[in-house]
Amino acid sequence: MTGRPGRSRLGDLPYDEWDFEALADIAPGMKPPDLSVVAFFAHYPELAQLWLPWNRFINSKACELDRRTREIVILRVAIRKRSRYEWAQHAKAARAAGITGEEIGAIAAGTATGTAGLLCRAVDEITDDSDLHDDTYAELASQFSERQLMALAFLVGSYSLLSVVFGAFRMELDPGLDPADIDTYLNGTPEQKGT
Repeated sequence: MTGRPGRSRLGDLPYDEWDFEALADIAPGMKPPDLSVVAFFAHYPELAQLWLPWNRFINSKACELDRRTREIVILRVAIRKRSRYEWAQHAKAARAAGITGEEIGAIAAGTATGTAGLLCRAVDEITDDSDLHDDTYAELASQFSERQLMALAFLVGSYSLLSVVFGAFRMELDPGLDPADIDTYLNGTPEQKGT
């Protein structure tokens, strides 16, 4: 693997020059995959060593949110932040977690119902106001523990940060991800754009 030029605004760093130890949290026990996100972090190993363990934690059962909940939240963040990279990666992950195409469309459009709708509303309020309205917090608190609520807010913040960073550096999609599918959601109705 030699790296693909043009993965982001950063220059291409050949794969054999990556600091594999710094990138170990991407794929514990293996050489990291030659993906755009890994190539991005390869440019700044010290940052990678601090960020990647956190990202691994917030995306695991250890954070006390189940996979379905995490993917709903991340998808809504990706739509609100207009993050092509995060949307592409997590639409695929959401399907693997059992979230249907119809549910994904509702998350994008802001029309999800039930717990998914509540989670989308929470993402929107945190994104717009850096706050949760009292009624939203009360509904969340009736379904999630305090630790889960903390993890939820940190998940929104973490993926908002990643969306901003990856957007600023124009992270390229990895092979096998369909940009037409992404554009359908990101360039859809005003509700899909969160306006």
